[in-house]
Amino acid sequence: MSTYVLRRILLVFPLLLGATIINYTIFALSPGDPVSAMIDPFELSNMTAEDLQEAQEALGLNKPIYVRYLLWLGQAIRGNLGYSIWFNTPVFEVMLRALGNSMPVMIFALLVSTIAGITLGIISALKPYSLIDSVLTTFAFAGVAVPGFFFALLLIYAVAIKMDILPTGGVTTPGADPSFGNRFSHIILPGFALAYETTGSLLRYTRSSLLEVLSLDYMTTARAKGLVERVVILRHGLRNALLPIITILGLRLPSLFGGAVLIETVFNFPGVGLTLVHATNMRDYPLMMGGVLILAILVLLSNLLADLLYTVADPRIRYEEG
Repeated sequence: MSTYVLRRILLVFPLLLGATIINYTIFALSPGDPVSAMIDPFELSNMTAEDLQEAQEALGLNKPIYVRYLLWLGQAIRGNLGYSIWFNTPVFEVMLRALGNSMPVMIFALLVSTIAGITLGIISALKPYSLIDSVLTTFAFAGVAVPGFFFALLLIYAVAIKMDILPTGGVTTPGADPSFGNRFSHIILPGFALAYETTGSLLRYTRSSLLEVLSLDYMTTARAKGLVERVVILRHGLRNALLPIITILGLRLPSLFGGAVLIETVFNFPGVGLTLVHATNMRDYPLMMGGVLILAILVLLSNLLADLLYTVADPRIRYEEG
């Protein structure tokens, strides 16, 4: 077990290196540059080629791509992600502030999707091919088929505009006391929008897994011994059926970060997603790379955590050492 964990931890480093190389190359080869994004269009039209070159040299953009990448990598290894060109603030501080806003939304979305997806999946599996199963299956496929941003727009229109129950966006209400209740009211709609797709996926996987387990021979044997159906399902069926769900949860965590880009943009929520959108629009390379690096670390750690939880959920599972 310890050898397996060590191998997985060591594997993180080449994966991170590959991710940073690919992303840095894409960012560097994409059209535009920070100078053009930062300067007013009218002022930019009056600048000479020499002026533009001087501005690019001041930001180090005149160096070859591989030189710029190695310089960035050397700083990142020492814990320095550089300064955001647009915010004129250390990248780590910008991302830390953005993560502080995004994490409550992601945790809320993860809790909602896990509880709702698994519960509805169990109900669907216990009543296969019934009306409620058909309704829940339709909901699950809609969760996968309907884009998250479209569902977010529906929530804004129905809940925030028509019913006027919750705010449409932002972290707090302008001019109001930034209390816990005020902040929580601002994460409900983005949280539900972010949880929508994951809920549908978990519902489908839970239903399929539990139906498969309920048809196995040992479940029939447990019933033949006179065990109560509730005990058979909860103690013998559900535990084994949920083992694959742990892996699915680990694989779904990256989708929360990806979905946050669109959802936070729709709700104008200043989290990681919206910060990276601004960084991309402004060609803020240090912020873009710092954000990608931090998100890549979080994704890899979440996958490692899913593997470890899998062994905790079923002690019979042991990873081969050596």
